Amino acid sequence: MHPSIVEDHPGDCPICSMKLVPMAAETAARAHGAAHVEGAPAPRAALAAASRDGIAIAPDHQKLLGMTVATVREGAGTRTLRLLGRVAPDDKRLYRVNAGIEGSIRDLGPATAGAFVKKDEVLGSFYAPGALSVVQLFVLNSGVKHAAVPGRAQPPDDGEGGPSLAKANLQQRLMQLENYGVSARQREEIARAGHVPDAIWIVAPTDGFVLARSATVGMKFNRGDELFRIADLRRVWVVADVFPGDARHVRAGMKATVSVPEQGISLRTTIAGILPQFDGATRTLKVRLELDNPGHVLRPDMFVEVALPVKLPPGVAIPADAIVDSGLAKTVFVETGDGAFEPRRVETGWRAGDQVEIVKGLSPGDRIVTSGTFFLDSETRLRPQPSGAAVEDRAAPDPTGPARRNDGGAGLPSAPPAEARPDPRTHAHAGALP
Repeated sequence: MHPSIVEDHPGDCPICSMKLVPMAAETAARAHGAAHVEGAPAPRAALAAASRDGIAIAPDHQKLLGMTVATVREGAGTRTLRLLGRVAPDDKRLYRVNAGIEGSIRDLGPATAGAFVKKDEVLGSFYAPGALSVVQLFVLNSGVKHAAVPGRAQPPDDGEGGPSLAKANLQQRLMQLENYGVSARQREEIARAGHVPDAIWIVAPTDGFVLARSATVGMKFNRGDELFRIADLRRVWVVADVFPGDARHVRAGMKATVSVPEQGISLRTTIAGILPQFDGATRTLKVRLELDNPGHVLRPDMFVEVALPVKLPPGVAIPADAIVDSGLAKTVFVETGDGAFEPRRVETGWRAGDQVEIVKGLSPGDRIVTSGTFFLDSETRLRPQPSGAAVEDRAAPDPTGPARRNDGGAGLPSAPPAEARPDPRTHAHAGALP
């Protein structure tokens, strides 16, 4: 099975546990001769051999395979989490311009999605026949005093302990017009001019950017339909993805840096909190940051990088390249002796750059393979573990008769003369050198 295994004493194959058998004289001579030609090492088919301590690899072979060994140490440090974030409007600064009454769009201004608008800027107008009677009553009651009426101010006292009926009606019409969506600017204009307008204005509620414009000229709409959506972007949110394993290190109030490398943008901010939602598609939690947005450099749906320095707890950390991850288990190779290594399963924690925390399986002072683990992993997978199923042949070989084999006891040719017999110290695996 393993003809490369040659020993100078009886025993079992270190790979498959089958019993070694004596070699023929000429075969032993060739093996020993090759081992002593000009001091050359004995030829072997593999760079590694199984041993009681695991896999044995000579120091010169370790260099050939690019293997390095390092001592495990315990320490703490600072890790910088690199998170992918997306800019979103601040909910407290997001305005939806909804229709307060049924109607149809008469005309629209030039403001489209992405345009910047000023507070009270007229965005368009619409017809609302249902509001006509209310506007007429408002004009009638406003004409009682012939004065401009502020948005929702209480009518002045008539000197008799309460407002007059006309002023009470005026207050009621103000509330109705506001509910229909008539802006304070237009209400003041109607009260000053004293006539019914032919359309109701759509005005911007704040300085900001138009995120969406649902209105089109001639479009009929129902009460509650959204016509415009406007965001004040002087302050925005950044929502970043963080994996559950890293979320335990994130706290509200931690300092962070939001950047857009391709534009040279870098802004400092703090963590506002970890949102309770879990994203099943990305398998991440959401972290929200709130920050000022000078010059409106950050726009909604823009992707940004979030750098978040976190302090790591003390623990055992090793290079990530030292870990062999099969998907079901994580393994490292521990040095058990001079040139001998054994696989050992570990459990991992945080990862900082190329360093990974080991929470179980290693202790400070252990020596592990930090590079060249692929060869050791392949050797471990190819070599079967010894088991009780292997039947050990305990009969000593007969030096004067046919040698016994571990393949069922089939005999070899008769023993050669005494002067041609092999050195009894030289034994090999069945099927070794012919």
